[in-house]
Amino acid sequence: MFEVLVYLYETYYRPDACPDPAALVKKLSAIGFEEEEISKALGWLTDLAETNQEFATQYPQQAAFSFGIRIYARQETEVLGVAAVGFIQFLEAAKMLNPVQREIVIGRALAAGESPISLEKLKVIVLMVLWSQGKEPDGLMFDELFLDDEDDEPRSLH
Repeated sequence: MFEVLVYLYETYYRPDACPDPAALVKKLSAIGFEEEEISKALGWLTDLAETNQEFATQYPQQAAFSFGIRIYARQETEVLGVAAVGFIQFLEAAKMLNPVQREIVIGRALAAGESPISLEKLKVIVLMVLWSQGKEPDGLMFDELFLDDEDDEPRSLH
């Protein structure tokens, strides 16, 4: 699923630049992605779009007025893992994610179906949440998302 998501990010500047779902499925299949992975990725993206819409409708002012501290439930910390929780907190403290985006990232990470989720996959989720909202990561965030920890060389997304 994550390889499909990265391909979509690299290929389409914005979500609305993607072809219609039927054409996109054909294109992804022709490239060599498996049908199950395509289905998971597109379902995950559909749920992300619905979540974005829900938060925009129900909590339009939440990001501007939220100053609380996020306490993670045991289930969330089990799925996310310590490294992912720390990374999310770092992004929020650095003002790279607002509280609404944080909640969307957490929800999408829980929906990924992996426990614990790897930090690399969480970074893809963060990128996809921003991409789905038409936001580009700033230079510092992009470096943080895609610098290889071992040699400080930019790594490819897939």
